Amino acid sequence: MPVDVVVIGGGIGGLANACALSGAGYSVRVLERAPEFGEIGAGLQMAPNATRVLREWGLLDEVLGRGVSPRRLVLRDAVDEEELTRLEFDGEFTGRYKAPYVVIHRSDLLDVLVRACVRAGAELVPGCEVHDAATTDEGAVAYSGLGEHHARLVVVADGLRSRLRARFSDDEPVCAGYAAYRGAFPVEQIDLEPEALETVVGYVGPGCHLIQYPLRGGRMFNTVAVFKSPAYDRGEADWGGPEELEAAFADCGPKVRAGLKSLSLTRRWPMYDRLPIPNWTEGRLVLTGDAAHPMLQYLAQGACQAIEDAHCLATELAADPDWSVALKRYEAARTARTAHVQTTSRLWGEIWHIDGVGRLLRNALFRQRALHDYTHVDWLYGFNES
Repeated sequence: MPVDVVVIGGGIGGLANACALSGAGYSVRVLERAPEFGEIGAGLQMAPNATRVLREWGLLDEVLGRGVSPRRLVLRDAVDEEELTRLEFDGEFTGRYKAPYVVIHRSDLLDVLVRACVRAGAELVPGCEVHDAATTDEGAVAYSGLGEHHARLVVVADGLRSRLRARFSDDEPVCAGYAAYRGAFPVEQIDLEPEALETVVGYVGPGCHLIQYPLRGGRMFNTVAVFKSPAYDRGEADWGGPEELEAAFADCGPKVRAGLKSLSLTRRWPMYDRLPIPNWTEGRLVLTGDAAHPMLQYLAQGACQAIEDAHCLATELAADPDWSVALKRYEAARTARTAHVQTTSRLWGEIWHIDGVGRLLRNALFRQRALHDYTHVDWLYGFNES
């Protein structure tokens, strides 16, 4: 039967849209090609620009119960392991941004969103691969192996390699030449200092970095190692293997090298993004999340921006009965915002991974930052503050 909105893709972005739209009273159907709704990967950082939205949706307490509210974020040099700067998540921080900083396992956040969608009456359809979508006289239709799905609006949330993005742009995913390995293990299996269970720490080094923080109430510890692949630069098909991982971190400090032992080496994650595009709407089709703006991980904003998208789209649709106008307002607001985040994420990657004199200058500048100087995060965390 027709519904108000069909969402293509049941990841965090798709379910965030389904949650926002069904919570606003629209009938929503989510089509997910996988046989069940689930996420792979490890941890996510949720900054206040996203947790404010989660609180508005009534989900923040559940997210806090599943995750961890760290006390600080610390950046260190990966070679000498000296502290460069820190951001305290204290009362001044939460008062300024009116929401906390939370770290959570991807699968836990997805489960929170699934439950919220079910409570709001959204229809979740797994095992349903969509191969095309189009605008119709009455709205839009998604074509899947299970048949046609008619709606007033089709929201495309099928990720980095979105099949339907081709309707809006002929661009392709851009490989950064970096690979990541991840690991999340029970804390009793890892030798940790007490501060580690209260801190998000990032070690930034020449062509590599390591991120660590606790998950699931401090019962699990998350580690991510990212490095530049010489084999990729040489044009080799097989690149980013464990041997390159070890070589990339060989000159780093002992804590960083010890952190590599907390990784799972069974899967590597190549780092991709795409260039910003100005057009996200075609009739009653609209892009969202990674289908619209996949970004590199240096600002930890991928999921956060998808949640911002969902909030904005639901707000615009509810505010204007002419959905064609509402979609263009959504497009104008979100393309500008996410393009800024995408390009800044690339820039921060270059800053993190610089070597030589550049590294010395970066370290000196970071050390000069005052403890409560929010100059470089106000635009990100304070966005659309209410």
